[in-house]
Amino acid sequence: MSFAPLVTEIILAFCLAATLLYKYGNVFRQHPIVTLSVLIAWYFSLLIIFVLPLDVSSTVFRQCVEKSIGNLTATTISSSENTNNLTPTSKPTHECREPWSMVPSPETVYQDLWRIVYWTSQFLTWLILPLMQSYIKAGDFTVQGKLKSALIDNAIYYGSYLFICGVLLIYIALKPGVDLDGPKIKAIASSASNTWGLFLLVLLLGYALVEVPRGLWNASKPGYTLNYSYFKAAKLSIEKYEAEENVDDVLESLQAANLSINSGHPFNRYLETIFQKVPAELKDKMNRRQLPDDTPLDVPSEKALIRLHRNTIKCLQTLQRTETQWGILVDYIFDLEDISRNQTSHDKRFKPTFPIQRSLVSRLLYSPTIEWYWKCLIKNYVLRAAAVCAATLSIVVVWSEVMFFNKSPVLSLFARFVNIAKMKYDYFTIEVLSTIVIAYLCYCAYSTVLKIRVLNLYYLAPHHQTNEYSLIFSGMMLCRLTPPMCLNFLSLIHMDSHIIKTQMMETQYTQIMGHMDVIKIISDGFNIYFPMAILAFCLATYFSLGSRLLSMLGFQQFLGDDELTTDLVEEGRELIKRERRKRQRLEDSISRRREFQERFPGMENASGFRSTRQSADTVRSMKRDESIESARAGLLRDFEPMSEYNVGPQSFRNENYGANDRFDRELQTEDFSDIPADSFRTFSTSGNRVGLPPRGLFDDI
Repeated sequence: MSFAPLVTEIILAFCLAATLLYKYGNVFRQHPIVTLSVLIAWYFSLLIIFVLPLDVSSTVFRQCVEKSIGNLTATTISSSENTNNLTPTSKPTHECREPWSMVPSPETVYQDLWRIVYWTSQFLTWLILPLMQSYIKAGDFTVQGKLKSALIDNAIYYGSYLFICGVLLIYIALKPGVDLDGPKIKAIASSASNTWGLFLLVLLLGYALVEVPRGLWNASKPGYTLNYSYFKAAKLSIEKYEAEENVDDVLESLQAANLSINSGHPFNRYLETIFQKVPAELKDKMNRRQLPDDTPLDVPSEKALIRLHRNTIKCLQTLQRTETQWGILVDYIFDLEDISRNQTSHDKRFKPTFPIQRSLVSRLLYSPTIEWYWKCLIKNYVLRAAAVCAATLSIVVVWSEVMFFNKSPVLSLFARFVNIAKMKYDYFTIEVLSTIVIAYLCYCAYSTVLKIRVLNLYYLAPHHQTNEYSLIFSGMMLCRLTPPMCLNFLSLIHMDSHIIKTQMMETQYTQIMGHMDVIKIISDGFNIYFPMAILAFCLATYFSLGSRLLSMLGFQQFLGDDELTTDLVEEGRELIKRERRKRQRLEDSISRRREFQERFPGMENASGFRSTRQSADTVRSMKRDESIESARAGLLRDFEPMSEYNVGPQSFRNENYGANDRFDRELQTEDFSDIPADSFRTFSTSGNRVGLPPRGLFDDI
């Protein structure tokens, strides 16, 4: 017995959670409370995935010991009845082998661990994280106002959930022969949460179990992937254009409010708080615009300023999301076009249009030749192999979900695999199989949440481009989906006695989660037969029924035989061509300046200011020089990609630069505490972004 395997899993889960948070979030600009809360939510969710296989193998060993003791007792009784066969001592019919990952006192260790992990994650996902999320988007200007708005927002959202819990409590209290004690109340709370998670899980898995292998297979076809990316670019450009229009409306309202509120007005500090959210580039834009003559200049009320503050936060978050997604998508399409162009390369060296500056070690390990073989030859076969493996695993999951309630004969394939490993005392295989299945289910569910069109406000963008709002949402979803997903997995391998209706020793995880025996409609019906609905959702996804229905209702979907799809693909191709020309012109300008500095090194200092100004004028001259056209008949407009790329001697695809650098964390670029109020009359943009750390959740107080 040793704690080493358990401690190793705990450390690995923490390292993975911290690495993912560092990759997607910006820990140096996020508020520490947000970073800590999201880290705990991600860490505890991953900890369940990592440690549950160890609990399963430990339970298998304890079941073996219990079975041996039962056989020994039966043999002793039989020997006592037959005096001729009576022996002084009796041994078990077989000896149980201890798992390599067995910990001392597993009942105490795992129960304490699961109790802390589960209830902490539930406290975060149902109370703390929703309040933080509502607090961030609240438009009030005081702590009390923000907390009040957050409580009202969550009270409306969770009203139905609390109503259902109240009905269940009354039902149990009035039911004869049932006492409503502490364990039953905890069972009601956990079962209500798990039932909610199971309902969402069925929808997510019904889509992802088909779409994940199909997506991997389509990704192995460069032509299909490129057309689909053009289609996404055309749709995203529409969203980006609408987000910019909404921001323009907000800026106009801000400008009108600024003209109507003088520096001595009590509401001036509220206006300054709103201005702190607006990036310097947009303030400069307000300096250049003229309000219409019929714009009302009445002094707004406090409630109107609160609404304006809330709309400012929402619109800027949407603009940040679309600009980030646009920059990432454009880089991805450029890479796909480079792959298509290098397919016919004779020297087998990958030549990108916009080279990325790499370190010496990176150039040695990932040379242009290796890059060509990987991107142009090997990668497609790897994706197809992964698609086949994912499809096989999806078929096994769907079959097991439909058949796991049948215990004789055992039809769940995962349960049969575990039973075979039990007979051979192969605990390592049980742990590996459990980890693979849980990890695949988690990937399918989690990768689908942020792709849903309804949840368009949330996204996870790499290179530190994810805002706090989306990070908190992802933490909420992880905490809500992981427990019911793991309980569902235990049902698939027949280690939940309340599902297969057989008395058996259960995992410590199941004992902490509890059961819902007091409500028969859930314990006997919903939790057993509702997962079978996954099959129906999988069939609908396979035949693209949802996409075709949405297309009939007017929502653009990528359908190969649709005329609108073809038009959007062509529109996206033209948009990407324009982006490529812009980047190429800017890179040529930088190259000419570099050559000039190399030829005339003595004039480098004298022309520094002139070169910088010329580069800035070049960027400004490229912005919005096209007219707005129809979204389907032609190009929408000339977008503003130059604000999303690093204008310098390095690559345009610099991983350390993006939309969050423009918005300076939660769309905040300057600290106006030391600036006189009169300076806001001209929307000053002279503040330096390099300075004191930006304030976070409490920046309005």
